Amino acid sequence: MAAATLRSVLRRNRLLPLFETCRLRDRLFFSSSVDAAAVTVGGTMSPDPHFMVEYLVNSCGFSPSEAAKFSKSLAHLRSTEKPDDVLNFMRSQGFDGAGIRKVISADPRYLCYNVEKNLAPKFQFLRDLGLSESDIVDAILKNNGILHYNVHRYLVPKLEMWESLLGSRELVLKHLKKSRWFFFSSVEKTLQPNLKFLRDECGIPEERVSVVLRSDPKFISQKPESLRALVARADELGMPRQSRMFVRTLVALHNVSKERFEAKVELMRSFGWSESEFSSAVRKSPTFLGISLDMFRRKVEFFINVVGYTPSFIASQPSILLFSLQKRIPNSWRSLFSHTKKMFLSCLIF
Repeated sequence: MAAATLRSVLRRNRLLPLFETCRLRDRLFFSSSVDAAAVTVGGTMSPDPHFMVEYLVNSCGFSPSEAAKFSKSLAHLRSTEKPDDVLNFMRSQGFDGAGIRKVISADPRYLCYNVEKNLAPKFQFLRDLGLSESDIVDAILKNNGILHYNVHRYLVPKLEMWESLLGSRELVLKHLKKSRWFFFSSVEKTLQPNLKFLRDECGIPEERVSVVLRSDPKFISQKPESLRALVARADELGMPRQSRMFVRTLVALHNVSKERFEAKVELMRSFGWSESEFSSAVRKSPTFLGISLDMFRRKVEFFINVVGYTPSFIASQPSILLFSLQKRIPNSWRSLFSHTKKMFLSCLIF
């Protein structure tokens, strides 16, 4: 009765909401105080760290802080059965402790995989390609995403597509051993748009593109906007799109950063090349752009200071910059010197 009277008085004076708020606050305070006390005194209400934290430290070699972070993705596990199976399988496939930590760091959920259903088929696929155990370990360390992919829905179609582009499985394997990320480029977002752009807008047939890809498959795996930027740069150099050298120029530009390209332009200016001569040299032999700046300088200095070529002559015959200073150039120079000496002696005798 007293409580009802109090509520009536509070309501008439518009104080009931304030009263309710204060009562709720006191309840929360009292409740949290009791909980805190229970945790402080008894300690029974504080949850134990997930058992996977200790497991990641002892079985994988992670630090406690790393283990605490990675265990968040494994909170649903109730036993170490699957993680044990995964670790044993990876060790049997040639992974050492550091390699296992790198893979698990990328995605701790790998420890939840079913070995027979999720992992073994991917390793078998890579073995069927012809990769050795060390090749497979290296491939997964460089692109652990392969462990996510379905063999029949993703990996096999990808292999078939690259075989059609490069012409043989042997070439696919050869490039997989060198650089594996190109293999996993998106067909829909990258490969098809790039091939369509080169074919439809640049007029380059796929057969010509395939010839280039056999030596550099990464070229077609770049972002479509990056490829368009390369085409714009090739256009600025005056390279005709219908020329067979156009796609090779694109590959050369793709493998040389803008900074290195500009550094070569500045270097040749210092030797007396004009911009038009540099552009002409690129159109004739774009692969010389791949020479390191130091080697580029040494070769130009050799041809100018030792052989006596003019910068204009080098620009007109840029393929000589591809010669080896240690092998082909000295032999060529000796032959030229010998020929010049004979001509000089014959003139004296005459």
